[in-house]
Amino acid sequence: MSTFKEFTKGFFRENPVFVIALGLCPTLATSSLVEKGLGMGMAATFVLVCSNVIIALIRKLVPSRIRIPIFIVVIAAFVVIVELAMKAYLPPLSESLGIFIPLIVVNCIILGRAEAYAQKNNVSRSFMDGLGMGLGFTFALLVIATIREVLGFGTFLGLPVFGSDFEPATIMILSPGGFITIGFLMGYFAWRRRRKKMKGVGDPDELLAERQRLTETTREAA
Repeated sequence: MSTFKEFTKGFFRENPVFVIALGLCPTLATSSLVEKGLGMGMAATFVLVCSNVIIALIRKLVPSRIRIPIFIVVIAAFVVIVELAMKAYLPPLSESLGIFIPLIVVNCIILGRAEAYAQKNNVSRSFMDGLGMGLGFTFALLVIATIREVLGFGTFLGLPVFGSDFEPATIMILSPGGFITIGFLMGYFAWRRRRKKMKGVGDPDELLAERQRLTETTREAA
């Protein structure tokens, strides 16, 4: 896979939220406002990129039996950096995100990329993977948060979008509104993938893998 595809896969083809359905808990909790979603996304992106790079650097030195605890220690170190920096320079944002910044340590997107990708690839590819998946997560948060804030508060980044006659849909800033928004967006991404597959416009790497699987199946049957 090319470097460009390593970067862009996190936005659509392998979006952590809309396609792989990871990190739904922080997504639901921090997407009621665009400001919170952006803050959470950038914090997670920083941790993801830095942890991917460090794990790719030390991957050949880490015994396989204890790799998960070591990965968690690496991730935790960068989470502490983010948490302290937010408390020092962005205290209102830090307070609004609350416990969800420390909980980045156990975010399945971060640990999942470390386990599935960074420990198997070099530094440059791991960097692009972390950046793409992190920005893909941020993109998902921004889309969800925009819909929820505009419909639930009638604002965008705190600025009014509609006139004084607008009646906010309170459900959108509550958990049901978050689930509804995520569900519709997941449905759209699933429809988009199915439509591309029906048109035969699949990803070349995926098509090659599928062709290889069919070839192996044919050989076994023979």
